[in-house]
Parts: sequence; structure tokens; C-alpha cells
Amino acid sequence: MSEWTREERIIFTPKLELHHICALDLITLFEEPEDLSIYESKPFSNPHRELMDNKGPLGWRVPQIKINPSLNKWFVRWIVLSETNEIVGSTSFHGAPDELGMIEIGLGINPKFQNRGFAKEALSGMWRWVLESPEVNILRYTVSPDNRPSISVIRHFGFSLQGQQMDEEDGLEDIYELSRSEFLDRT
Repeated sequence: MSEWTREERIIFTPKLELHHICALDLITLFEEPEDLSIYESKPFSNPHRELMDNKGPLGWRVPQIKINPSLNKWFVRWIVLSETNEIVGSTSFHGAPDELGMIEIGLGINPKFQNRGFAKEALSGMWRWVLESPEVNILRYTVSPDNRPSISVIRHFGFSLQGQQMDEEDGLEDIYELSRSEFLDRT
């Protein structure tokens, strides 16, 4: 299997399945969102058009994987509701762990499915998966200081505020981090 078609294993949580999107399908989703061939033979559907109408992280991830498809290991996963097999959101790390072992994650839940604990469940699944990689030492989550629901989610896990940064796309963001050992001790 090539780096272009490789999919990481599915991450299972109590109510969700986190399905990795292979590099070729990710490119197709970004460049030809109406091409439904990427869903053929998949055990889920996309009735809410996640990442079709709103590209989310695809504008940043696709150029990266076109240069280096092996980076896709860290990138976009569908958040699939196990009960209905429908995509209800997506999540993605921003890249491979840096030289300090820090890895940052982003997440989006369809508004129809918010306030049901799916964000916490998806994040927990992703962080448990990524901590199987010994090079990961620090988990990072950045969020607008005005995004109270996301701040509540990240504080649930015990992340602490480390500072702020100005993001080109999203504006002012608070930076939250938690070490590998702190996450494993708390969950």
C-alpha cells in the first residue's frame, strides 16, 4: 500500500469511530468535493456534507501532503457516530510532532450534534492514539478566548493556559497544553 492510499487504523470510542482519510481521498475532497467516489465501500455516509461546503483544515493539510504524503498519518479523520454511521464532524492534528514532541489538534463538530459530549470523546480518542507514539510529549489546543464551549472542553481534560498567539486565519488564540504524563495520569 502506498503513502497515497494508506489509512491509519480506526479509533473506536464509546459512541464514535474516528476514520482516517487517505491522502488521495483528502485531495479529492478538497479539489472536487462533489466527487462522492471517496465514500464508496465505506461504512459511513456524509449527509451533513462535512468538509464539503466548509473546507475546514483542508486548505492547510492538502498542500502539505502533496509535498510529503507521509505527513497524512497525522491528518484528517472523520468523526462518525457509531449508532447511525453518519459523519458528524472532523478532527486533525496540525502536523507531525515538533522537535520538543508537541502536537496540536483541531476539531469541528456539526452544529446539529454539539453539546452531546462528542468533542470530548473525539479528543480523548485522538490523544490516546497519538500518545502511542513515543515522540509525542506535549498535547496542545488553541482556541479563541471568546469560544467558551471549546474552553470548557479543554479544561475538562486539565489543560492549562500557557499564553496567547495571533493566528493569521483565526486571530487571537489562547494556547492550552498538557504533558503526556499529566494526560495519562488524569484519564
